[in-house]
Amino acid sequence: MKHIFQKGSGNSEKVLLLLHGTGGTEQDLLPIAEMIDPDASVLSVRGNVSENGMPRFFKRLREGVFDEEDLIERTKELNTFISEAAKEYKFDRSNVIAVGYSNGANIAGSLLFHYENSLRGAVLFHPMVPRRGIDIPGLNGLPVFIGAGENDPICSAQETVDLKKLLSEAGAEVTEQWEQMGHRLTENEVKAAAGWYKDNF
Repeated sequence: MKHIFQKGSGNSEKVLLLLHGTGGTEQDLLPIAEMIDPDASVLSVRGNVSENGMPRFFKRLREGVFDEEDLIERTKELNTFISEAAKEYKFDRSNVIAVGYSNGANIAGSLLFHYENSLRGAVLFHPMVPRRGIDIPGLNGLPVFIGAGENDPICSAQETVDLKKLLSEAGAEVTEQWEQMGHRLTENEVKAAAGWYKDNF
């Protein structure tokens, strides 16, 4: 998968896995990573699916409706890629914390839904529920931050409520931050995520 790896400074063993939104690239979330943890290593990945020329992490049938078969396949692909990158760049796979926006947040959520111990934590900006009606692996104590828009036209507030419930029932410790800026990723959200990150890692 096309990606950027930047080694962290000092003694930080944490690795931020950056996952962009639809139409984004591996460059998009680098400033966000800097705001959340300037010392962490960064593994920023570009989605392998193209929708009308826009990179994504998995296919959808239409707005808000995921192609579940492709989601499962692409989640497996990303999970394998992280393990391969850990070997190549010599970082500890158990120290990976996802930071995803929109489509990137959805594939990060899908990692949590499908693979036990795939992430040490996750910052999910404007995510949806990746899949419903499946057994989620144990997420005992896993810290998850969800940034959401009360008036988000793409990801309804109910999606956030449902996702928090599902993750919490699997044992995750979920924190929410609600904004009023639709589907936009706000500076306030990122600052809240940075504060949450300092408290949890």
